[in-house]
Amino acid sequence: MHDTFKAIKISDHVYWVGAIDWSIRDFHGYMTKRGSTYNAYLILAEKATLMDTVRTPFRDEMMARIASVINPADIQYIISNHSEMDHSGCLPEVIDAVKPEKVYTSVMGAKTLKEIFHGDLPLIPLKDGDSLSLGNMTLSFLETRMLHWPDSMFSYLAEEQVLFSQDAFGMHLASSQRFDDEVDPAILRYEAATYFANILTPYAALITKLLARVTASGLNFKIIAPDHGPVWRTDIHGIVNRYAEWALQKPARKAVVLYGTMWHSTEKMALAITEGLLTGGMEVKLMSMDACHRSDVAFELLGAGALIVGSSTLNNHMLPGMADVLTYLRGLKPKNLLGAAFGSHGWSGEAPRQIEEMLADFRVELVGNPIQTRHVPDQGVLTQCCELGRLIAEKLRDKVGD
Repeated sequence: MHDTFKAIKISDHVYWVGAIDWSIRDFHGYMTKRGSTYNAYLILAEKATLMDTVRTPFRDEMMARIASVINPADIQYIISNHSEMDHSGCLPEVIDAVKPEKVYTSVMGAKTLKEIFHGDLPLIPLKDGDSLSLGNMTLSFLETRMLHWPDSMFSYLAEEQVLFSQDAFGMHLASSQRFDDEVDPAILRYEAATYFANILTPYAALITKLLARVTASGLNFKIIAPDHGPVWRTDIHGIVNRYAEWALQKPARKAVVLYGTMWHSTEKMALAITEGLLTGGMEVKLMSMDACHRSDVAFELLGAGALIVGSSTLNNHMLPGMADVLTYLRGLKPKNLLGAAFGSHGWSGEAPRQIEEMLADFRVELVGNPIQTRHVPDQGVLTQCCELGRLIAEKLRDKVGD
């Protein structure tokens, strides 16, 4: 066992024993530009407890960190807050190695883990509101179904006011720093927002309800320990408040103009629309799908009020890159957006209508009819594009206020 990996103490009796994935760059289509961590935690109670495990290739790193504090065989309980395989991948192997007295998970977690591993795992389901004595400490459990899997669960260590929040309040960030106050605040905010935008946006309404429920419960946190990224010990109220704000998806005076182009004609139209939006006093993010990733688009939409999309037509369809990003956004279901479609074409021109249909599918409020032109747009078409930008800016001002 590698003796250079060490546990890191995060409270009097809790240690981080996770793993750092410096090289991962894609997580189910979400670009993880700065890698990630798979966080596991060891509670040194009378009943030593392991909270979650790690992705399979990182098992030895986790076990070495555990061994830097206690003999892994002394672990008596294992708890799985989230059964996705970046947190449960090595669970059966850890159970075999540790031979704990008991393994706990949520009711849905027990079902999901059996469907993943197809073995006779010794799982004990925990219900919402259950508590578990660790001898000298107590864990309580809160089901957080569909945040972001059906099995998701929070665990709360009352004596040290530590909330183990599984994927909530996390981020994909590989770093040698373990705590939020050790990370550049700009990076921290960007990665937290990017994570929310790409993982949790579809469940925004559930997040609002969960935060209200946690507030009503009276639980106080000194530490929030998520399954990815740094441990929150300083800006706890800040990250909770940002989740509350992001979950509302209030439109802002910002527009995202997204386009795919073949010979720069659709790009010219995008630039004209952008000028109209700027003239109308909007902040604009102009994004070419030749240069931007789908997860960057999701991040920009988190603080936007409009999405205007254009594409050239290729073989009677929008460009493949545009179909990709719109399919991704449709799954994320962003709310409260104005929008429009545009594009240049040679002889058929189906792309703008297809874009409009996809925007309507995730309930973007469409402004005007699609603007399209054959080949290179003339000044009349560019003026029309600019006017569309001004119109959307006007409607966005009316919607969000001054």
